[in-house]
Amino acid sequence: MDFVFDLLQGAGIAAAIGIRPFLPFLLVGALAAADLGIDFDGTDFALLEQAPALAIVLALMAASTYAVRRAGPAALEVQPWIAVFGTVAAALGMFMAAGSLADDGHPIVAGLVVGALSAVLGYVAVRDLLIRTRKRLDADAAGALTLYAEGAALLAAGLSVLFPPLALLVIGALIALLLGGRRRSGEKYAGLRILR
Repeated sequence: MDFVFDLLQGAGIAAAIGIRPFLPFLLVGALAAADLGIDFDGTDFALLEQAPALAIVLALMAASTYAVRRAGPAALEVQPWIAVFGTVAAALGMFMAAGSLADDGHPIVAGLVVGALSAVLGYVAVRDLLIRTRKRLDADAAGALTLYAEGAALLAAGLSVLFPPLALLVIGALIALLLGGRRRSGEKYAGLRILR
């Protein structure tokens, strides 16, 4: 049962990192440093809670914020940005989920796989939502979307660390979001075909 809880914890953290990669990573690193719900000390992932790794992620967050502001809100729709953000999210999610399993001495392979899949799920589901929603909003409201995503990611990460079964709700909500968005997109294109 400990393995399942640790895997759920890792999946929830990775999904949160997929939603927005940097703040959830920093939150989980801080919680691990304080030994609150997770602890990477004594594992191969101890670096995840140490100051150098947190400083690197903080620098990546500052650089990505600057780059996206220069490129504009539509940057996440541009192919190179999609690849960069998706890869960063998958890598950070993999390491955090593997670290969650290593915390209790479990093999990390399942964490690497589940972490990567959960992070990609979070990234794709929320990216699609942000792109669809941003098109319908004015500039000020569209700018606030990122703040909502950051808040949702922090909440998902914190709850997954402190109460791992809630990760099932996070994963379920992301799957529903992704499937709902794809279904609406399919309906829109079907309607356009009818008009022709």
